[in-house]
Amino acid sequence: MEIDGVSYNLVLTLASEVGFDLADYFPSAKHFTSWMGLSPNRRITGGKLLSSKTQKNKNRLANAFRQAANTVGRQKDTALSDFFRRIAFKRGRKVAITATARKLAVITYIMITKKQRYQPPQLEVYRQNVRDKKVKSIQRTMRRLDITVEELRNI
Repeated sequence: MEIDGVSYNLVLTLASEVGFDLADYFPSAKHFTSWMGLSPNRRITGGKLLSSKTQKNKNRLANAFRQAANTVGRQKDTALSDFFRRIAFKRGRKVAITATARKLAVITYIMITKKQRYQPPQLEVYRQNVRDKKVKSIQRTMRRLDITVEELRNI
């Protein structure tokens, strides 16, 4: 219940579908999210990406995680809601729901298997990390294209 968006509905669905011994059934969080159909199904042939959509699946637990992700999308000023809004702006609300549901599933898996409490990152720290990654990406692009700061100032 410490995770944003998680309610009794999700906890009861988790208990009824797989129980709380997730490590017995799923060796990793990747296996857990793949079983629910929340991880991308990357189809690559000859080095070319053909598709990266998630598989259609009528898993009740996945639907519960999607509902929790949708709830996160309506919240204000948390790291998960900021993540949701960033993805929704780039790729659309449906993709953001699936991506956030996967993130919630990974957090839940780690909490249950390692028996640790969830420590959500502070919103400002999260936003600063996102900003730092974006700056590094821009710097990498500038180096790749051989652009200097002086050239940018002259534009």
